[in-house]
Amino acid sequence: MDYNGGRMEAEKTLLQQIRDKEQEFSKKLETVKQETDTQIAMEKAKRDNSLHEAERTGKIAAEELLRKEQQKTDLVIERMKNATTAETDAARLKGEKNLPVATDKIVRYVIME
Repeated sequence: MDYNGGRMEAEKTLLQQIRDKEQEFSKKLETVKQETDTQIAMEKAKRDNSLHEAERTGKIAAEELLRKEQQKTDLVIERMKNATTAETDAARLKGEKNLPVATDKIVRYVIME
């Protein structure tokens, strides 16, 4: 069944060559796809690591900031306590100094002198 003087045989060979090329390109495409998938997976892993590191670093920075602010607040509270103690002591001393005079005035008022 030689069609047109051997032309059919040549066409089969040409079709086979086309199929072979298609398979070759298909293999190359699959290889490129696998390499791309691998690169994407690696980049996702890098991204996840970067996010994790950023979260860890941010947490450490936030904890440090919180610690510093707590120290400042503790210092302000301590100063306020000291100031209150000083004011209380001053008021008590003033009251103690004025106690005899106040007592005398109260007694005189009650007995109407």
